[in-house]
Amino acid sequence: METMIENLPRFVDGFLMTLRLLLVSGAGALVIGTVITAMRISPVAAFRAFATGYTELFRNIPLTLILFFCAFVLPYLQFKADYVTLALIGLTLYTSPFVAEAIRSGINGVPVGQAEAARAIGLGFGATLGSVVLPQAIRMVIPPLINVLIALTKNTSVAGGFAVVELFLSSRRLINDHGNATVPILIAVAVFYLVITVPLGQFAVRLERKVAVLR
Repeated sequence: METMIENLPRFVDGFLMTLRLLLVSGAGALVIGTVITAMRISPVAAFRAFATGYTELFRNIPLTLILFFCAFVLPYLQFKADYVTLALIGLTLYTSPFVAEAIRSGINGVPVGQAEAARAIGLGFGATLGSVVLPQAIRMVIPPLINVLIALTKNTSVAGGFAVVELFLSSRRLINDHGNATVPILIAVAVFYLVITVPLGQFAVRLERKVAVLR
């Protein structure tokens, strides 16, 4: 117990880094994923091809390989950034296709008549998507999007293998320093992860009830 109390600041620092990775890369993935979704259903063939290629590429490459590319190949290509920034880029790239596919599934669930009615009153593709289709789609995919963010929370642990001192790497270093306290340290790490994931799940339930689509 004394070991846990003495090292609490190290846990907190790791937790805050994990939270930073989640918030920044999650926000970036939501933005990029939304843009990729719009391109995926665009009437412009080149946009659709790019969005399809982007989704298939980053969705099917292991996160470890993406982070390796960001940590070692990007600096070799003269992209100067610290490991935290590079980890944020990698996590964003890896997560955005899953966001895009979740949103696209919601768009597919919006009745076709909604878009046809919007076009009938003179709205173009962008206005139809942004004002009519996308708001309805987002309401339908709140749980899948929250699940993507929960998965991202756990995926941040991979960044620990690339010199980013997040929660999991903090725990490994503590275990190396205090091997006799392995079980309490792992329990503490699990609790810190639950501090993030459980509220996210509860938030998803409440938000889904609030904006539920009446059928």
